[in-house]
Amino acid sequence: MQSAAVPLFSFDNTYARELQGFYVPWKPAQAPSPRLLFLNQPLAEELGLDSAVLRGDEGMAIFAGNSVPPGAEPLAQAYAGHQFGGFSPQLGDGRALLLGETLDREGRRRDIAFKGSGRTPFSRGGDGRAAVGPMLREVLIGEAMHALGIPTTRALAVAATGESVPREKMLPGAVLTRVASSHLRVGTFEFFAARGDIDKLRQLADYAIARHDPDLAGTPGRYLELLRRVAGRQAALIAQWMNAGFIHGVMNTDNMTISGETIDYGPCAFMEAYDPHAVFSSIDHNGRYAYRNQPPIAQWNLTRLAETLVPLMAEDDDEDAAKQAVADATAVIESFGPLYQVHLLRGQRAKLGLSDAGDDGAAADTALANDWLGLLHAQAVDFTLGWRRLADTAAGNDAALEALFADAQPLRDWLARWRDSCARDGATSPEARAEGMRRANPSVIARNHRVEEALAAASERGDMEPFERLLSAVRNPYADNPENAAFAEPAPAAVTACYQTFCGT
Repeated sequence: MQSAAVPLFSFDNTYARELQGFYVPWKPAQAPSPRLLFLNQPLAEELGLDSAVLRGDEGMAIFAGNSVPPGAEPLAQAYAGHQFGGFSPQLGDGRALLLGETLDREGRRRDIAFKGSGRTPFSRGGDGRAAVGPMLREVLIGEAMHALGIPTTRALAVAATGESVPREKMLPGAVLTRVASSHLRVGTFEFFAARGDIDKLRQLADYAIARHDPDLAGTPGRYLELLRRVAGRQAALIAQWMNAGFIHGVMNTDNMTISGETIDYGPCAFMEAYDPHAVFSSIDHNGRYAYRNQPPIAQWNLTRLAETLVPLMAEDDDEDAAKQAVADATAVIESFGPLYQVHLLRGQRAKLGLSDAGDDGAAADTALANDWLGLLHAQAVDFTLGWRRLADTAAGNDAALEALFADAQPLRDWLARWRDSCARDGATSPEARAEGMRRANPSVIARNHRVEEALAAASERGDMEPFERLLSAVRNPYADNPENAAFAEPAPAAVTACYQTFCGT
């Protein structure tokens, strides 16, 4: 058992210490009857935390917000954001608090933050609370993304508060404890740029560099390079989203991180029948954040970041310097599309069982991947199953893939081209190619109907067993486990056709 003299968290809070004026110190609300619903033991071990203590009364009190651990300096961060294209100059942590920062076992700095811990000065008309269902969704989707190798914030814990929160109906309340490389967002930069506060903007940029790109610290041209690094991380991230069939649903600038991690699992979903126009968010009436729009929206968001950094890049404060800064920033933004395509094709080649040959054969491999996606779209084939069954085809089993298509002839024509590409790719055995493809194409994703079943059981009946079973399955997405076979199957088309996700506020 951990000694009382040893703190549970070893906090070192650079944000609170170095960025005064960027936040409001605040305390979490008290929960009347806290109960620990979920503890992420693998993540706790990464952070060097004592899971036995976390599962006890001390951990429960911390995760519910009733006890602030020693060394924590809870604060509500200030940020702005473009939401569905419209600028809100002040958003901020309306129901979240940054408790502090800790170094994990590998020396990486990680934020420990609450979500749903009560009103703050940034709450506007909100109650600052969160419900059990949306917070458990954060767990499921975050862990699914992590298991797929996609950079993401993760849930450390969810605690029920013992009080109800009013939404369309009364729902059981909960607090999420989230872990992130940082909570710096494009919107954080927009907050100070909108106020014309260049000194704070420079302070923020230098802090972001020290936190995420320390090799750039103090170097000439570091603000342009920061933009380039963020664009690179986002190009890689969005390509991974697209290759997993993931739709974020609310890509506002306050939901784009400087670290390149996925954040805020509100109206998100994994696509089933492949449709580039797919939208699941109940509030995205015009499809701004549809699946196919995610790359250009990421570029749009990065343009907003570039606008905040241009004044810092033009250090000489003259017209020529300003023009050069704009030109340099524009070049970075324009490079996003080609860079994204490089990352996308790299992932698609792995999914197709082809080696990453760089520019060699890129046009042919891109056409092969695009035509495959066209086949999936034309016949409404499940995105995840289509790719997984293609791996079976590499091992010599065409029947499982053909069964997904109402008309198999177009598929057979495409398979002939694909096999020619595989033959030209090298002397890899069919079994080895299939095995490599299975490591790139998951069998299990967090399918929407299974997520809803698990959340309904937990929220409405207090039954965590469906949640635990689904969590176990999505943590092992590439395994062919007979026990998880039901989680690999898509929902009936009628269910998928009317499925909507919500912000969870």
